[in-house]
Amino acid sequence: MNVRRRLIPAAAAASLGLGALTACSSDSAASGNTDKFDVVASFYPMAFLAEQIGGDHANVTSLTEPGQEPHDLEISTKQRAQLEEADAALYLKGLQPAVDKAFDQTGIETKIDAATLTHLEDHGTGGHSHEGEEAHSEEEEHGRDPHVWLDPVKYAEIAQGVGKAFEKADPDHAADYKKNTEALVTKLKGLDGDFENGLKNTKSKVFFTNHAAFGYLAERYGLTQEAISGVDPDSEPSGARVRELQQEAKADGVTTVFYETLVSDKTAKTLARDANLKTDVLDPIEGITDKSRGDDYVQVMEANLKALQTALGAK
Repeated sequence: MNVRRRLIPAAAAASLGLGALTACSSDSAASGNTDKFDVVASFYPMAFLAEQIGGDHANVTSLTEPGQEPHDLEISTKQRAQLEEADAALYLKGLQPAVDKAFDQTGIETKIDAATLTHLEDHGTGGHSHEGEEAHSEEEEHGRDPHVWLDPVKYAEIAQGVGKAFEKADPDHAADYKKNTEALVTKLKGLDGDFENGLKNTKSKVFFTNHAAFGYLAERYGLTQEAISGVDPDSEPSGARVRELQQEAKADGVTTVFYETLVSDKTAKTLARDANLKTDVLDPIEGITDKSRGDDYVQVMEANLKALQTALGAK
């Protein structure tokens, strides 16, 4: 299934009044009030779950446009009003403060907070910011890493909770939701097995990233994530930080500095140039774009695995 095209066609996005779009269409599909189970998802990882579990019974709309940094999303008054038409809202509380506020203010009967369906952890990242943000999210400020979808095991736990919520909210199609959830969980378990086996024997266990988005993945598979810039993925590391990372690269056999698809690669390339390292993409999968190495979550995670195997010297 090409989730990227199905989730947010231009017309559907326009109907939500997304600020990044410059035109609106009167023929657009509404985000709610259709003859299907209408689900508004906050950003791609939540929309992927809704599509996979909802199947043919769900009409899924993502508030975050492909290519838009999800933390930067702002919700308009028009969008908040249109959210009232949805049957369910699926989000990860703490990741997008504007979304949290909008969902809290709506009368949607079924509000599914993915953060309550698994255990969020503190990976010592100290939070992170993005250009234009004045404050960090609630989870990040309290030390809880919100990037939980990058651990297939925890993502499967969330999927199971979403499935149960769909069954309760739309009992006429409960059997199909249950079946779809089981199929997705099986797929995620297979992905977990691929990562576990693929990263079991590597020359190095340390990888460098733009910012600390991969704490859950690293913890799950016995790796160590080293973020270059701390809170800001767009800032350049200091000279002292570069020297520190150069020493660590030599000591731990680090070969590659990873950057992301939705933020600038300037920081990674600066360090790579100064430390004589390679660069490659490790995608946090906050959105799917034409630059993504795959059309959906599973494909991009498989690409991430290959990138890590190459960088870490998998045997």
